[in-house]
Amino acid sequence: MKRRFITFIITTLLVATASAQPPRRQQEQQTQKNSSAVTLSERARLQYSANSTTPTELTWKRDIYRELDLTKEKNAALYYPEEPLGDRVNFFTLIFNLILENKITAYEYRLDGNELFTKDNILDVENMLDKFYILYEKEGNKYVVQPADIPSLLVTKYYIKESNYVEQGTSNYSTRVTAICPVFMNSDAGTELTPYPMFWLNYDEISPYLGQTQVMTSSYNNTTNMSLDDYFVMRQYEGDIYKTSNLRNQPLAEYCENDSALVEEQIRIEKQLTDFENSLWSKSDDKQKVESDSSESKGKNTTKEKRERPEKTPRPAKEPKQTASSSERISVRR
Repeated sequence: MKRRFITFIITTLLVATASAQPPRRQQEQQTQKNSSAVTLSERARLQYSANSTTPTELTWKRDIYRELDLTKEKNAALYYPEEPLGDRVNFFTLIFNLILENKITAYEYRLDGNELFTKDNILDVENMLDKFYILYEKEGNKYVVQPADIPSLLVTKYYIKESNYVEQGTSNYSTRVTAICPVFMNSDAGTELTPYPMFWLNYDEISPYLGQTQVMTSSYNNTTNMSLDDYFVMRQYEGDIYKTSNLRNQPLAEYCENDSALVEEQIRIEKQLTDFENSLWSKSDDKQKVESDSSESKGKNTTKEKRERPEKTPRPAKEPKQTASSSERISVRR
């Protein structure tokens, strides 16, 4: 009984001490918690920005726009889970919440379809919510949308922009995603779905958050998980080309007469990219072969010269000519 009483007193004193902390101390503790979270976010941001930025000094570059259909197996990782499952959400729910929380910036989808990451082209979030009939509540400068009202099931396509480039100096060929646009699919009157691009996102800005989000990439092997950033960097998606950067800003559908011509043009562009990359490898291999052959030839010539050139032997010194004495050279005339 005495032991229980002592334990009760000690517990009471500990609780009283914790609750008796001054407000300033409690505020410092809360600040430390918040600062650690910000530091982690900044660390992640610096880590991804250092590795994901497109080099500025390039010898060749070509931009490609692709359409990702989420009904295809390789793109399903962006669509599921359809509803939040614990801490797991699909790709659109992730970026949509980041926009509402003012953690990333979205940009207007212009009539020409090009992305423009400038202050003048920042997305009007409230206008976007009204345009797509998304229910929301406004609390100060933030918009609150309930999980059930996020239209992630209707976003079944994405537009992405790829940059294919060759770095100056290293001649390395690389391909990376630079922009992403979710596409809202809806049927206005008929049964055919109509695509409505919602907004553009700068990939460099969202990559730190994608690096912290895991997705399942296979239904047959549930251990094959990777981050969303790795998913895009390793190009695990499958997308059809719908436009390339050109002077007239024409998508393929504008100058291809029919679907067959469109498919042929897509195949032609894909082959151009593959052939160009292979040509870089061929040139590199040829250069290495020439350098290797040259070094081997020099080595053989040097060995041959050493083998054929006889060693010089010192010649014996010539004895000086003996000159006759003056008495021997004088002849006596008789």
